[in-house]
Amino acid sequence: MSSPDRPSVRKALALAATLGTLAMTRALMRDRHVPLPTALPGRRETLSAPQVGTVAYYASPEGSGRPILLIHSINAAASAYETRPLYLHYRENRPVYALDLPGFGFSDRSRRRYTPRLMADAIHAVAAEIRARHGGETIDAIALSLSCSYLAKACLARPADYATIGLISPTGFDGRLSGEGPPDGHRGREILRDVLDRPLIGPLLFSGLASKVSIRFFLEKTFGATKIDEGLLDYAYATAHQPGAEHAPYCFIAGHLFPTDSTLLYDRLKLPVWMVHGQRGDFVDYRLAPRFAERPNWRIDSLPTGALPQFERLRAVTDCYDGFLASIRPSSPRG
Repeated sequence: MSSPDRPSVRKALALAATLGTLAMTRALMRDRHVPLPTALPGRRETLSAPQVGTVAYYASPEGSGRPILLIHSINAAASAYETRPLYLHYRENRPVYALDLPGFGFSDRSRRRYTPRLMADAIHAVAAEIRARHGGETIDAIALSLSCSYLAKACLARPADYATIGLISPTGFDGRLSGEGPPDGHRGREILRDVLDRPLIGPLLFSGLASKVSIRFFLEKTFGATKIDEGLLDYAYATAHQPGAEHAPYCFIAGHLFPTDSTLLYDRLKLPVWMVHGQRGDFVDYRLAPRFAERPNWRIDSLPTGALPQFERLRAVTDCYDGFLASIRPSSPRG
């Protein structure tokens, strides 16, 4: 019997490798259909905006006074659940909203480039909807971590939408990710994004990042302690196991969601700004904070917590924030 020729062997091996890759990819994607409950009480609604797609948000509009918008952070398993303590607290006495940014939660998770501009556009759309519902009233908005720079960008583009903004554990005040580079840019590396987008490499990496072991590891680094919020862990796991959950995190890992100008954005803010950050964990470098602390429109608080102080010391956070709001005079500068 004659032996097969080399081209035939190579073709057979290539086919076997392809089938093996497809089988492994299917296995990795099989658990992307974990049931995803709503992250917050109230009504879960959606809107569609050009260049943004479908944006989901939670609404509890029954309270009185100025509405507040809450914006979660960016990571491999982010969602509006990160704002849950603040949402539950403020819905008792004022209108409160919280959005799922594009690529997360119940918002559009399509395969596309996720950038600071896209996130700011989503904030624009939700802010406009909130204002329309409340007779054109300006809003207070609070963002977490990397999303603080998106909120600053949105505020500078449309200052008439905002009365105040709050920044919880914001990026852009440290030595590594401070942003004094080109305006409206990002740190994305296209080669890395393309590698992650390949059938096997990206799914393998994301499957590891989305495991409960990995999520717990990163939450412990965020909290700066082994004691974390277990509800946050469970929801993070569920939201990271949805169809399309990998696309925005690929852009996060590749740098596309990190602005080059975050510090400069904060520098240009003229409206009242409240900032709070923790004192332990992996996110404690706020070396640039003194640059802003003496400004009349800024108030900066520090708490003995990790980077999610709303889960550890909610009362301390809300007391600081409410004190900030109470201190604002009608003549406070805007912009």
